[in-house]
Amino acid sequence: MLGVAAVVLDADGRIRLWSPQAQELFGWSAEEALGRPAARLLVAEEHAGVVLDLFAQVMAGGGSWAGVFPIRHKDGSTRLIEFRNMRLLDQDGARYALGIAADDTVVRGIERNLALSAQLVAQSPTGVAVADPDLNLVLTNQALERITGRPAQSCLGRPAAEALPFEDGEDVEAAMRQVLADGAPLLNLAAVERTATAGEDARAWRVSYFRLEDSIGRVIGVAVTLIDVTDQYRADLRSAQARHRLALIADASTRIGTTLDLEQTARELADSVVPDLADIAAVDVLDTVIQARSTSRAPKAPALFRALAVKTAYPTSAADVADPVGEITRYEADRLVTRCVATGRTVHLAHVRTEDLPHIARDEHAATVLAGAGVHSYLAVPLTARGEVLGALDLKRARNPLPFTEDDILLAEELAARAAVCIDNARWYQTQLQAATTLQRHLLPRTPPHAPGLTVACRYQPAGAAGHAGGDWFDIIPLTDGTTALVVGDVMGSGIKAAATMGQLRTATRTLARLGVHPAEILHHLDLLTRELEETIATCVYALCDPHAATCHIALAGHPPPALLLPGKDPALLDLPTGAPLGAAEDVPFTTTSFDLPPGSRLFLYTDGLLETRRHSLDVRMDALLQQLTGPPMPLEATCDHLLATLPDPESHDDIALLIAEATAPAREDAGASGIRPS
Repeated sequence: MLGVAAVVLDADGRIRLWSPQAQELFGWSAEEALGRPAARLLVAEEHAGVVLDLFAQVMAGGGSWAGVFPIRHKDGSTRLIEFRNMRLLDQDGARYALGIAADDTVVRGIERNLALSAQLVAQSPTGVAVADPDLNLVLTNQALERITGRPAQSCLGRPAAEALPFEDGEDVEAAMRQVLADGAPLLNLAAVERTATAGEDARAWRVSYFRLEDSIGRVIGVAVTLIDVTDQYRADLRSAQARHRLALIADASTRIGTTLDLEQTARELADSVVPDLADIAAVDVLDTVIQARSTSRAPKAPALFRALAVKTAYPTSAADVADPVGEITRYEADRLVTRCVATGRTVHLAHVRTEDLPHIARDEHAATVLAGAGVHSYLAVPLTARGEVLGALDLKRARNPLPFTEDDILLAEELAARAAVCIDNARWYQTQLQAATTLQRHLLPRTPPHAPGLTVACRYQPAGAAGHAGGDWFDIIPLTDGTTALVVGDVMGSGIKAAATMGQLRTATRTLARLGVHPAEILHHLDLLTRELEETIATCVYALCDPHAATCHIALAGHPPPALLLPGKDPALLDLPTGAPLGAAEDVPFTTTSFDLPPGSRLFLYTDGLLETRRHSLDVRMDALLQQLTGPPMPLEATCDHLLATLPDPESHDDIALLIAEATAPAREDAGASGIRPS
């Protein structure tokens, strides 16, 4: 870069050696310069005396001389030249002068560039490291020392992949070798601090790699620059975590509370937090909540918990020592989950110590197992809905090395709050369901009363696997004149309201029956009563059996037709006027129809839940009922069980009432001919 020229003078000051760079610098060719006095050729007359004095000092052994001197160019111009002059001796003792020269302007420019480069490297906030072709560090600046926390001397000579603080040393080495091989720089690559647990505290950089070459293109190493982007990295990390939390909350909103089943809701909550938030999750509810009792309790009192769900991110022994699902466990006030529900506040142990485990685990053995499983961070989050603490969400981390943070607490509390409302809805729904079922069963006859001339079997089956009580009912009402009223009804809907309405209609029916009111007239009065009840519709079949006359008088209010099985004949559906459902319309007439009911006859009364499905028409299902009744008759109780086992749709959400009556009393001698007679 300097274009250094070399000139050798003999003791007389004549030019003896002349380099090609000297010709470029001074303009004289070697033929023109060699043998001529240098002072005359290169120096103006006014400077000749000074040059000769300096030459004499050097040749006399006064030391080398360096400085800037004006030199005359061949073209007549004067140029400032930077000189380094020194005396030379050959093997015979002859003396020579060596002059090394470069254009002063070029020298000053290079000095400035070097000074600027040195200061930029030394004082720049950007970390700079230079490695040789073997990838060992040969230079670092102060910024890099601050970044690594290591003095430069401890880094120099070491492999760059080890000395630099990046997480993946293999990637660093591969990048440097690539740059050395092809010369193309790699710019603004992301790098994170080499640490396994830094998390949000980790530092981050943008790293660039450049190949270094000398003036003739020889590869002499690779430079690495580091720009600290930790603030941006942490902001991006927090933003990503916030997006993840929002996604988790959105996902939980769709996953939690899909049913009104308490245990299912608890499982959905546990599934939502594992593994994104915790390695191990448990959902425990206060037993008083399950029993629908007040949850108020003394701050330092023990508590009874019922485990509803346990979930782990991977197979672990910690799951084996969790409270078994469905089991009720008593915990003293010093247990953290007890403190959580007592105070209604989250209990947070960022770092679980050995002495903390007995306050987390169910017993000493469980504490030992949790320690062995690596549990190191813990959260107990209250499940609070409508101002009442229902239980706690228990979270543990073991394989996840990061402790629970404040952001994790906010996320857990948000999920727990949403789930608590669903759990509260589920427990109140189950409470209401239990109350409705209890009311329903209380209103229905527990055992069929004795009915003269009849043998009766009956069943009530709540809807679905959850046992949803509805408004279906049956009744057997022996009357003082020796007749028996058989009633089956269906109030639309389910729950307490339907059960209560059913109770009102049943009571009214029994009262009217004992007053001797005719079947059609009874339905008329029930219709008036139903219309007085808000938004209520019901169907009903009322049959009055007279064993002495071997007859039955029957009326329908929008109800499925009963089936009749006469001795020696095939079963058939009674062709009756259906009437309108109770409460559906005003001034709808009801009709009483009479037919013979000789001994051995069977009358089948039922609600639509026995037959209706979404896939088949009602006519098809009625044919299926008749097919089940065809063949040798079974005992009445067995017939009830058989019909309930074969006919109802497993996916049905309707309850079922079924009543079968068989005539046993002998017919009177003056009984009329067999047949159906409207009246």
